[in-house]
Amino acid sequence: MSQANSIIDQRLSSLEKHLEQENPILLSTVQSFRRLDRVAYRLGLLQRDQSFATQIPWWPLISILGTFSSGKSTFINHYLDYKLQRTGNQAVDDKFTVVCFSREQEAHSLPGIALDSDPRFPFYQMSDDIEQVASGEGERIDAYLQLKTCPSEHLRGKILIDSPGFDADAQRTSTLRITDHIISLSDLVLVFFDARHPEPGAMHDTLKHLVTDTIKRPDSGKFLYILNQIDTTAREDNPEDVVAAWQRALGECGLTAGRFYTTYNPDAAIPIENEALRERFEGKRNKDLGEIHARMHQVEIERAYRIVGALDKTVRELEESIVPAISDSIARWRKGVVWTNSIIFSLLFIGAIVLSIKLDYWQGLSFKPPWLDDWLSSPISIYLTLAALAIGIFSISYLVRMLVRKPIYKKLAREDIHKKGRISLANAFFKNTRPWRSIFSSKPAGWGRRSKKQLKVILQESDNYVQSLNDSFTNPSGERAQAPQEAAEPSATASAENMQKDETLN
Repeated sequence: MSQANSIIDQRLSSLEKHLEQENPILLSTVQSFRRLDRVAYRLGLLQRDQSFATQIPWWPLISILGTFSSGKSTFINHYLDYKLQRTGNQAVDDKFTVVCFSREQEAHSLPGIALDSDPRFPFYQMSDDIEQVASGEGERIDAYLQLKTCPSEHLRGKILIDSPGFDADAQRTSTLRITDHIISLSDLVLVFFDARHPEPGAMHDTLKHLVTDTIKRPDSGKFLYILNQIDTTAREDNPEDVVAAWQRALGECGLTAGRFYTTYNPDAAIPIENEALRERFEGKRNKDLGEIHARMHQVEIERAYRIVGALDKTVRELEESIVPAISDSIARWRKGVVWTNSIIFSLLFIGAIVLSIKLDYWQGLSFKPPWLDDWLSSPISIYLTLAALAIGIFSISYLVRMLVRKPIYKKLAREDIHKKGRISLANAFFKNTRPWRSIFSSKPAGWGRRSKKQLKVILQESDNYVQSLNDSFTNPSGERAQAPQEAAEPSATASAENMQKDETLN
């Protein structure tokens, strides 16, 4: 086993050990990811030190976004029952903070490199992403990210991501890139707004990025929009008007009812003297906070479905999008090689004819140069000439292959950068244009009955995992619930049998 294989195998083995007790169903999905990796290795899409399993976060992620002074840090401290984040009316932190559980009683703050260099966390190699949108900023990863540990039991088994105060009207491109990244990875996204803000309609760009750009996502159900610090409106004559103004502003951005909450922090609330009003505010706050905390508690369930969904999505993307993209690039290369060779050899042929005419090698339509009889009488000369001709043709063809390949490869490499190294179409294309591969090969290297069969098996496993997850939380028939380990075993056994059949295809 190569060193690269050994490293990735150690990472996956460590992940399996972590999941063995936590979630047997997800433990089985690691094996499916391993099989998917082998297909990608044959296609040239992944290097041997890469795995699809390491490209997704396996810990439940909750992201907390919001405008400046919207009470995000106070909410986090209240949820953790631990004063971890600094709070204040002004922006007190301009970094993205990943908060994770630690058994140590004292909290610790670690620099951004702790996240950038560890594939277990959601900001692995984020410095490369930042560098793409802001040259030179990738080296300043500590200015964007930090890792904090906390002994709160509420944090066990999940990760919180606290974002700096959001203002899309003046936000740096690099910060927006990080925001989009964590939104995509998160299982639950809490979006906070400040009820004290007098003109929500003026926050056009901010609302667009935090609301309009999220509600059209296929995973839009993971977003909770929270109008926080609503207690400050208790002294107003018309607190309902404040809420209505925000609801109108969010509604104009396309937000539908059912995901809008009004809350305030009981530890930092402004005293409400009117008892009836206080009870009304507290009742609404407790109801909404209860729903929000319930969703945060269920994030592990959503994480399990997210990972199985990522497996299914990757397989379908590979089959329906990536392989056709490889085939298209090969087709463009093949067409370029054929046309370029045709032009070059046509010109050489015409040039040879013109030169032979000028040298008077033709007698009518007969080609009779003065050296032809001597050349035909010497087998060695014939063999040497044919060998030189073959070498010449091969050299020209090889040079043409390389020249035509170069711009296509560069274009694919630029596209790969935007995929964060998740896969490499450029490497897959390069694998199909090596000298010993015919330009007329009908399918990409590594793509055949074996790979197609394996993807079909993985898709079936994905369906089985979803069914096992469903059986863990639902029981329409009323029969005895099946343990997760028992539910996961049939799919694993079926997979092993199918994979054994696969090997006979080769």
